[in-house]
Amino acid sequence: MENDLKVYRAKKDLTQEDLAEKLSVSRQTINAIETGKYDPSLELAFKIADFFESKIEDIFQSPD
Repeated sequence: MENDLKVYRAKKDLTQEDLAEKLSVSRQTINAIETGKYDPSLELAFKIADFFESKIEDIFQSPD
């Protein structure tokens, strides 16, 4: 799954560690999501979208 998580994180000037702490996940999880090596659970995807006050589909996109 493609995503713009790194862009959203950068807009808030957060490190991967900062975001991980706020979402109660590991920094490695954030890194894996950003690099496309891991697709978050629906629960985590909603948590991320809520944190950035965005829609899931604005952050995460299906590959064409």
